[in-house]
Amino acid sequence: MATIYISIGSNVERETYVNKGLDDLHALLGELTLSSLYACEAVGFEGPEFYNLVVGATTDLPLEELAMKLRQIELANGRAADAVKYSPRTLDLDLLLYDNQVCDAPVQLPREEILKHAFVLWPLAEVAPDATHPTSGQNYAELWGAFDKASQRIEQRPLLWQPIKVNTAQSSVELERT
Repeated sequence: MATIYISIGSNVERETYVNKGLDDLHALLGELTLSSLYACEAVGFEGPEFYNLVVGATTDLPLEELAMKLRQIELANGRAADAVKYSPRTLDLDLLLYDNQVCDAPVQLPREEILKHAFVLWPLAEVAPDATHPTSGQNYAELWGAFDKASQRIEQRPLLWQPIKVNTAQSSVELERT
């Protein structure tokens, strides 16, 4: 089983799509460890404020299959297949870490945004403070402690999400709130 961390972001109907993304990740991966929810300005373009958080989970999916499934979740939640990097989005799922793997394909690991953006590093430090960045050798609590917090505006917000329960006793899978 690989330990993974995924960054979730949305700046279009933020609460709706963050919750839908969490529902889909829970259905795919099972138990999730959630950071707090953060609001921050769009980075790299003018646009509505984002909601961001990081989830931790374990999976037996190979890296390529996981990357493909994350992309499918984005597309199923209204993400345009041809969306440019710096643009508004319904749902953005970025695989930050897959164990301690370092690679550039099928995705970049560790994701370079970890060290650049408060909206990635702060929630990652929350859910994995003692985990070590595969290339820097520092843990995420240390990296967040040294981060220039004045460089980016970021605020905690309440996260209103409850895990879904999958009822497999019926022929079709039914999702219900617990």
